[in-house]
Amino acid sequence: MKALMLSWEFPPHNVGGLGKHVMELVPALARAGVEVYLLTPGWSGTSGEEVVEQVATVRADVAPAATTIFRVEPPSEDIADFFTHAMRMNVAIGDAGRQLLRDGTYDLIHAHDWLVAFAGVGLKHEFRVPLVATIHATEYGRNRGLPTGDVPRAIHNVEWWLTYEAWRVICCSQYMASEIQTIFTTPADKLDVIPNGVDPGRFDALAGVDLMEFRRQYASPDESIVYCVGRVVHEKGVHVLVEAMPHILATRTGTKFIIAGTGGALSQCRARVQELGLADKVYFTGFISDETRDRLFRVADVAVFPSLYEPFGIVAIEAMAAGTPVVASAVGGLDEVVDLHETGIKVYPNDPRSIAWGVLHTLDNPAWAAARVANAGRVVRERFNWEGVARDTVSVYERVVAERRRADW
Repeated sequence: MKALMLSWEFPPHNVGGLGKHVMELVPALARAGVEVYLLTPGWSGTSGEEVVEQVATVRADVAPAATTIFRVEPPSEDIADFFTHAMRMNVAIGDAGRQLLRDGTYDLIHAHDWLVAFAGVGLKHEFRVPLVATIHATEYGRNRGLPTGDVPRAIHNVEWWLTYEAWRVICCSQYMASEIQTIFTTPADKLDVIPNGVDPGRFDALAGVDLMEFRRQYASPDESIVYCVGRVVHEKGVHVLVEAMPHILATRTGTKFIIAGTGGALSQCRARVQELGLADKVYFTGFISDETRDRLFRVADVAVFPSLYEPFGIVAIEAMAAGTPVVASAVGGLDEVVDLHETGIKVYPNDPRSIAWGVLHTLDNPAWAAARVANAGRVVRERFNWEGVARDTVSVYERVVAERRRADW
């Protein structure tokens, strides 16, 4: 099977969970025998073609396939309006896809989110190739209601259009499936729920590594570390964690907080920490490498995900795979990923005192936390592995290809 995949994000250009998802999905699909041709913007002068040979397969009845990554050169002009910039980039991606489709036969096109919708839909109609769409998040959800303002409304409309034009729509949680049905009136039988995955091997490789010196960069041996990683934007709720800090420190003064990531709410969170007089207790790392992120998971005493809106929450299953006790808002996909008292602690969203309770309960009851960590590790390997994600995605592909053969198009 041959798939043309379109994604706005791909390493080294990762903004959030979308880039992580595509980064892991593409090689997993290749191991399952899908020949993937990925079109993605070539930011920072990285345009060009890369061929990644796969040497292992997870199915005995298929041969592993190669992945070809085409990094498309972005428009040269500087465009302040992000929506217009995205549309210009879609023209470039569409041109590159047109050349590929003229030179060879593809079974389907797979577009990730609205950012590549124009290219995906255009190529679908021009070459009569079925389109599969993955919706990672919605503007409605990010705004917690119908978006206001020209650009958010435009994005919302493009998201609806992509779900309408797609043969099948993939999303990462039952929560997202319900949201897509509600706001886009997408038929339930057009939706496929496939969770995200994580590679536990990343953390297994650190099991025998002495990280004490690394940990001392952030906290002394007698201090606890509360770790929060992800985009520092309003919907991720980092500001709520900041408000919870005084309540945590009132009981456990020997606590350090590490906030890893960048985003539009970072300056607000920094300022609030200063106002609370907690600058010596909170370390804002900014952008960190994947290696540092994983090491911080391993040395943290608790990982907190205080999201207000969360389609899935890849960082939560990363924490579970790392063996870090999890405290997460009972919202969206996080509410499905974390099983209360079995694999983590769930707290009320947008409630600093509830977050403080979850953190303190975890720190004060290490035996219970260890039991949840053990359960979480098993769940991650059983439910959130990339081979399973690839297998389910291939099933969607095979259904689309079979239906396309029977369709009068």
